[in-house]
Amino acid sequence: MSHRRPFGPATPTVAGRLRARRPVAGRPVRTVLVAVLAGATLLGSAVPAIAVPPPPPNPTDSQLGSAQAEQDAAAAEVGRIAGLLAAAEADLERVGFLAEAAGAAYLVAEEALEQAQEAAARTAAELEAAAEAVAASEARIAHFSRDSYMQGSALSTTAALFDSAGPGELIQRAAMLDYVAENQLDVLGELEVAKVAQANADSAARAARDEMAAAEEAAETAKRAADAQLAAQQVAYEQVASQKAAYETQLQAAQIRLLQLQGARDAYEQWVAQKQAEEAAAARAAEEAAARAAAAAAAARGAGGGGGGGNIGGGGGDYVAPAYGRVTSCYGARWGVTHYGVDVAAPVGTPIYAATSGVVQRAGTATGFGLAVYILGDDGTVTVYGHVNRYFVSAGERVSVGEQIAEVGNRGQSTGPHLHFEVHTGGALYSNQINPVPWLNARGVRLGGCGG
Repeated sequence: MSHRRPFGPATPTVAGRLRARRPVAGRPVRTVLVAVLAGATLLGSAVPAIAVPPPPPNPTDSQLGSAQAEQDAAAAEVGRIAGLLAAAEADLERVGFLAEAAGAAYLVAEEALEQAQEAAARTAAELEAAAEAVAASEARIAHFSRDSYMQGSALSTTAALFDSAGPGELIQRAAMLDYVAENQLDVLGELEVAKVAQANADSAARAARDEMAAAEEAAETAKRAADAQLAAQQVAYEQVASQKAAYETQLQAAQIRLLQLQGARDAYEQWVAQKQAEEAAAARAAEEAAARAAAAAAAARGAGGGGGGGNIGGGGGDYVAPAYGRVTSCYGARWGVTHYGVDVAAPVGTPIYAATSGVVQRAGTATGFGLAVYILGDDGTVTVYGHVNRYFVSAGERVSVGEQIAEVGNRGQSTGPHLHFEVHTGGALYSNQINPVPWLNARGVRLGGCGG
């Protein structure tokens, strides 16, 4: 085990200082040199030579070339599959946008269905009122007819009136026969208005029902088609990804094989270099030993006596960003549909914050988003947070700006963990979307990307 020596001047030992001050007496220099040379000779003969380790295996150039070709072929195949995977990923993103748009359209259709149902309910009430008015008018006519009969006057006139084809002809005949008095005219007029109202109400009710059925069928068809397309593309993407993983495993094995052979070649070359260095060092040591022996012999031959020594020397606000991540998709047209929000990619579990203070309108399952949170802000704007993994608020709850309401997820029609953030004006939950980036920029919040 080697030890690092501390920096600073070296201090001679006591024995060294004594040797430095006191010359060797009573022993000729020639005798000392002969003893030294004899000791060196004995020492050299007692120490065995260092055994050279056997050489490591040395792969041939053919083996290295074959391994390199195998790695290159695997790398080329991985590159080809990577291109296919990129295309499949782009298609997956495209159909993901389409599926998300279909989900948004389904929400709009759902909202339209609710409005149609409300309209149908109103027209049903109007229809009932019209029917009641018709019944009342007919009762009054029957009452007037009975009175005329009881009074014994104008019996034939009453028969003629009831033989009329409609209210208009009835009024004309009554005028001709001097039958219609002021009260009867009023009753007949109410009857005509009530029948018209009844017909209009009935038509409106049928139109509302037809609109409701058409909206429901169209939304359901679009949603099924988008979901099927997304599922099919997801399968295709996973197949290509599986192929890429298999080829990457092959590439890794080829790289390991090449590295093993190259390492063996490097180890062999290092062994050769080390062996050459050791041989050169041994040759130099032998030359230096011979030179020292020759110098010692020459000195012994012409030395007179005396000796000495010496010392050894040394030196010495009001709105915040809804989430923090990388903006991957902006508001605008995508493959024939509109992407109504901005996507912020982040790992699952990344906090999602309320962009502004307001009241939660909806929190839970949402078509296309998997799970989503809708907040009606104090400024009348609705902010939407889609594809969340978990949410921590409920409908009717008031939240403050910057409060964590959910965490980033990968639910619904999503190709990777991200937050889909939307802004709706006028308090609308599913319509009136605007570009969120300029809206945030105007309020001092910048997400980055999308021109922001």
